[in-house]
Amino acid sequence: MERLAQHIESLIFSTDQPVTLEEIKTCLEEVLEVSFTEEELLEAIGQLKERYEQEDYAFAINEIAEGYQFLTKPAFHNTVGVYLRQTTRKRLSRAALETLSIIAYKQPVTKSEMERIRGVSCDYSIQKLLEKELVAIVGRDEGPGRPLLYGTSEKFMDYFGLKSLRDLPKPKEFKESDFMIGEQAPIEEDVPEGSEEGGGEEE
Repeated sequence: MERLAQHIESLIFSTDQPVTLEEIKTCLEEVLEVSFTEEELLEAIGQLKERYEQEDYAFAINEIAEGYQFLTKPAFHNTVGVYLRQTTRKRLSRAALETLSIIAYKQPVTKSEMERIRGVSCDYSIQKLLEKELVAIVGRDEGPGRPLLYGTSEKFMDYFGLKSLRDLPKPKEFKESDFMIGEQAPIEEDVPEGSEEGGGEEE
């Protein structure tokens, strides 16, 4: 269909999170009153991806979180990172990052298990991660008291540029330099003095 790629381009451009192939298909079939095969849509998306791979563009269409999204190309990450640092005042505490890592690799996981691994209370970190929609409550454990189970959200994969949880780096792949890059967005928070994670724990 003529201009199919442009219709898809408008959908990807208009969203602030990845749009899935199924969402694209459902939307276009309702608007255009035409049925599309996945092959037709993938071919049009391929044309768009090829176009934005050209050097004239500072951004490209990336496949993340089981969908498609416009993202800045690596050559310009430093420019965006500097801007975000200049306009961001609060940062996610080390405690929250540690808690998020435990959830990502151990999910589904209970709060008590997180606290057993970290050795301190995780209430504040979990609260902030829930507020930022990086983690979600995914159910209840079958153990005594049926405690809540936590897992990462779609926004987590979006934020870290992951197509799926299988793309998480293996622990042995971590290097110190991996933790020294700029953040994508101002999702960070300072832990207030006197909170459950402020007692003697470094921010």
